[in-house]
Amino acid sequence: QRIVYGWEAAEGQIPHQISLRMIREDGQVSSCGGSLIHHEWVLTAAHCLANRITFVVRLGLTNLTRPEYMVETSRKFIHPQYNEIQAGVQTDDIALLGLESPIPYGPNIQPCRLQNSEMKNFDYSGVRLTVSGYGRTDDLWNGGAASEILLWVYQLGVSNEECLRWYPNSRVIREQTICAAAYNQTGQSSCQGDSGGPLTLEDVDGKPTMVGVVSFGHAVGCNSPHPSGLVRPGHYHDWFQEVTGISFDWKNEDLEAVEPDSSESDSSESSDSSESSEENGEGDGGEGDGGEGDGGEGDGGEGDGGEGDGGEGDGGEDESRVNFVDM
Repeated sequence: QRIVYGWEAAEGQIPHQISLRMIREDGQVSSCGGSLIHHEWVLTAAHCLANRITFVVRLGLTNLTRPEYMVETSRKFIHPQYNEIQAGVQTDDIALLGLESPIPYGPNIQPCRLQNSEMKNFDYSGVRLTVSGYGRTDDLWNGGAASEILLWVYQLGVSNEECLRWYPNSRVIREQTICAAAYNQTGQSSCQGDSGGPLTLEDVDGKPTMVGVVSFGHAVGCNSPHPSGLVRPGHYHDWFQEVTGISFDWKNEDLEAVEPDSSESDSSESSDSSESSEENGEGDGGEGDGGEGDGGEGDGGEGDGGEGDGGEGDGGEDESRVNFVDM
């Protein structure tokens, strides 16, 4: 089973992960991922909310059939630079969903810390990251279906310069974008239905920081060496505060570093290093995550926005229409 080649999450392992079901005015249903960032706020991708009117949020779960909380809301806030009518892949593919009442925290429900504005343009090349979701476990044409179980995989940060080699002439890959590819197994990636979900790193204090929101992948498919594209939340703190009245920004100096166990650190660093070099030889792209084509709503519920995915927004470039697909 996989997000694509993913591992099943343990209870409480990814307590900020939510499952999002979106409903159109005509009753058509699709699904996305997202992250709890506050008792009353979820962060997701704009294309997940575009042209939808009602949203069902499941929280505190690793299995879609057993959520601790399930709430309905219609309070969507799409970034003003995102064209909801055009939908599909664009820059500023980020949105907030307001919950109708506060969600209590517990072992399986916790908010995720967002990338701060100091780190918004940090180069994560070669950094090990984690992506998670309930999306397809393989490309549709390979029989991939949405997962009922929360899955996760490691990803490897990719520079925007390298990412542009996979998406030449793209206008979507900008400073607000972070790209990620397979970490140590080609083909590991996010896929349709994972849009809006979190890309995190383990920060110096041992806790996760969200550095990306799943947005798009390559049209060749999820199970491919192409990097996927995500949106850096660190660029949007002013907008987050304007919408919510809450500051999610923070300073690097506020983190208290955790000293790793020396023996564990030595062995894991050695392991990570060898895996990373193998990965680099793999064409680290496993991400492919994009090919999603997911637009096809109903993509198994994935639909994740796929909206007219072809219209990929990408500045209207012909290449973007061919290469980009929202997740």
